[in-house]
Amino acid sequence: RLADKRARRQREAVVAEAVRTAAEWAHGLLVESADEAGRARAAGEADRTERDAELAVVRRDIGVLQAELRELTDTVHRDEVARTQQRLRIEQLETRAVEELGIAPADLVEEFGPHQLVPFVPDPDADPDAPQPDPIPFVREAQEKRLRQAERKLNALGRINPLALEEFSALEERHKFLTEQLEDLKSSKRDLLDIVKEVDERVERVFAEAFEDTAVQFERVFQRLFPGGEGRLVLTDPSNMLTTGLEVEARPPGKKIKRLSLLSGGERSLVAVALLVSIFKARPSPFYIMDEVEAALDDANLGRLITLFEELRDSSQLIVITHQKKTMEIADALYGVSMRGDGVTTVVSQRLRDVADQPA
Repeated sequence: RLADKRARRQREAVVAEAVRTAAEWAHGLLVESADEAGRARAAGEADRTERDAELAVVRRDIGVLQAELRELTDTVHRDEVARTQQRLRIEQLETRAVEELGIAPADLVEEFGPHQLVPFVPDPDADPDAPQPDPIPFVREAQEKRLRQAERKLNALGRINPLALEEFSALEERHKFLTEQLEDLKSSKRDLLDIVKEVDERVERVFAEAFEDTAVQFERVFQRLFPGGEGRLVLTDPSNMLTTGLEVEARPPGKKIKRLSLLSGGERSLVAVALLVSIFKARPSPFYIMDEVEAALDDANLGRLITLFEELRDSSQLIVITHQKKTMEIADALYGVSMRGDGVTTVVSQRLRDVADQPA
């Protein structure tokens, strides 16, 4: 048994050695394979990096080419659109030439083409008798500049109003109507001016006559109210009777002054009464109303004024508001106002002439 164990151990040792040898060999193969794989991987990574760089360059070139292609495509499209628009523009111009001018395009080019000389266009404000320059050769830039200037002027005029003719006719009728109205107004103005002139002449004549009569009466009345005195009416501007003023010159007896401001209150009142009475005598009226005109007069002057009242009474009625008893004595009727004890105002009247006519 011991020998069997020893033989078994030897066999196991041989097997173990064989296994160890095989393992070392296999390990060597694995290490070599790993190294080979690493080298192959490194070569693959390098090749991949190079290919990626080449791919990026190719993609960039493709992008540039695509951009150029798009630009060329857009350029071609724009050129086609421009050619189409130009063709439509030419067709429109040809149609417009036929419709508006009645000239075929070929005849239009032949007659007004660039080979023809361009006549000089004078300025509207220029002198028509001034010498005109000779025609000049056609220069596109210059004619395009003239075209732009003409278009700006045309745009400044605004859009064409299709109703302009109707509006012009209406405005022409309106202008005709207003012209006729203006002529009527001018004629009416002339008539009114003639009437005003006639009225002014009549007013001037009537005023002059009234002034002359009043001035004569004033001198007479003044001498009666101021015995020995002198008074007269004077125009400030006799050359213009419509705008002239009136001055009263009064010189009581025994005084040299003529200005009213230097007279006493009673004298001024009497002068005013003299002016009123002279107007009444120069241009009589059916009745007169006077309010306490003799309030500031003394008995002597009051007596003279009452004499004038009696003269006026022969041709007119006098209504005099007064507190003077002498004035009341010559009245035909008296009207008084009194207040009763209960505060009610009553009017009391008495006809003095009826009382005087009653038998005693």
